Order: sequence, then C-alpha cells, then structure tokens
Amino acid sequence: MKLLETITENPDLLGQLAESFGLSQGDTRNAVGQLLPALTRGIRKNAATPGGVQGLLDALGKGSHRRYVDRPAELERPEAVADGNAILGHILGSKDVSRGVAGQAARETGLEAGVLKKMLPVLAAAVMGSLSRQTAGDGGLAGLGGTDAASTASLLGGFLDSDGDGSVADDLLGLAKRFL
Repeated sequence: MKLLETITENPDLLGQLAESFGLSQGDTRNAVGQLLPALTRGIRKNAATPGGVQGLLDALGKGSHRRYVDRPAELERPEAVADGNAILGHILGSKDVSRGVAGQAARETGLEAGVLKKMLPVLAAAVMGSLSRQTAGDGGLAGLGGTDAASTASLLGGFLDSDGDGSVADDLLGLAKRFL
C-alpha cells in the first residue's frame, strides 16, 4: 500500500489530524496530499546518501513511531511534535525548507500556511509510524544488520519504489546518481 493511502485511508488517523488542526476531513486529506510528497522526496533523498538507507532502518527499528499510527491520539502529545521536528530536520534540512513546503501547500489548498506549518511535524511523525508499521508487516527489522538492496526493496518496497516497477534498486541508483 502506498504511503498516502496508508494515512488518508486510516479514518482514526485522518480524523485525529482533522480534529487537531480544526479542519474538515476533506481539507485534511487535501493538506496531507500536498505535504506528503515533500516528505517522501526528503526521505528518498536522504535514503540515497551514503548510509541513508541504514539510517532510516535504524530510525524505524529504534524509534517508537508506530504508536502514532496505532494510537493516533498520541499525535496530540508534545513528543509527537518534537519527534516530527527532528524528522523534518533530518529529511528536509532546515526550517526554511519546511516553511516553503507549508507555503506551497497553502497556495495549492487555500488553507492557512500557519496551520500547515503546525501540521507538518505531526504528519512527519505519522509518516514514520506508517513506515514502521509497513516494515513490521514485512517481517520487521530483525537480522538486517547487513541490509542489501534486495532486503531494502522488500522492506520499503511500496514507499521507495517511486516508478512502481516493483524494484527500488533502480530508484535508489537513480537518486544516488543525482548526488554524484
């Protein structure tokens, strides 16, 4: 299942986001649809750096992000915002980039940029929770100390497979070539 579907088709998670930010379900779905591509691009870009995939796997294995998807009310806690801001710092790099993402989403959705800036770290925490749930569904992270392309493809397939061909190897190589 694609990451957008994992989040927007989870009525508890979508409802929690809507309630937290005073938005309708439709506006929340639109906001997520505008913010999520920047987050996935950031994660993909980070995964393409040396050690990036292992760093992502480590974060998924060590963090307790899954709680944000399993119990969406956890997104209300200050820890969720702190986790999300740390994630954003890691994948987007700076607050200026985060502000730009929120600003672009505001232009596309007609929603307040301030609301979207506040939603972005919470959504980042939910994204990591969704990835954590997906990896756990694929047998978890145990025994992946020497993660290779095949293990990574199995583990993060639908997320990192941006061209939908069933393989992330070409996607990761394509990303890596951009940075060489």
